[in-house]
Amino acid sequence: MTARIPRTAARVAVLAPDGSVLLLRYDNPEVGIHWAMPGGGLEPGESPREGACREVREETGWTDVEPGPLLCTWEHDFTRGTVPVRQHEHIYVARAPRRPPAGDVSAAHAADGIECARWWTPAELAAADEAMWPPNLADLLEGLRAHGPQDPAPDLGYVPNRVPGPAARD
Repeated sequence: MTARIPRTAARVAVLAPDGSVLLLRYDNPEVGIHWAMPGGGLEPGESPREGACREVREETGWTDVEPGPLLCTWEHDFTRGTVPVRQHEHIYVARAPRRPPAGDVSAAHAADGIECARWWTPAELAAADEAMWPPNLADLLEGLRAHGPQDPAPDLGYVPNRVPGPAARD
C-alpha cells in the first residue's frame, strides 16, 4: 500500500441553462482517462470556495462564474505528478452560459494534464461509459435538478477510482 499525502481541493460543476455541465478530460498515469469539473488543490490559507473561484478562472478563463451551493464532498486517490495523494474535494455548483473556455488557458491545461473541455448534456452524462469524478456525477446532478441543493450537502466519503482497462486508455 502506497502512503498517500492528504490534499484538499475544490471543483465547480458549471451548469448551462440547458442542464449541460462543463467537464475537463484528463489522462492520469495511475487512473487513466477521466472527466472532472474545473478545479484543483487549494493554496495555503485559501478556503474551498476561494480555491474554486481561482481554479475556474485559471482553467476556463471565465471571470464571471461564482460558486453557489455545495453539491457534495468526497475523497479519492490518485498520483499528482509523482506524488500519491488522497484528495478531499468540495464540489460547488455554478450557473453560466454554455460557451468555450476564454483566452489562453493552455498553460494551466498543460500544467494539470487537461486534454480538452466539453459540455455534457444530462442524457450524455447518464449514458457515459467513461470514468467521471466523482463516479456518481450524473446522479448528483439529476438530484440537484429534481430537488435543488441539499443542506447539508452529501459527503460521499472515500470512493475508489475505476481501474482503467485497455479500452479506457484509448
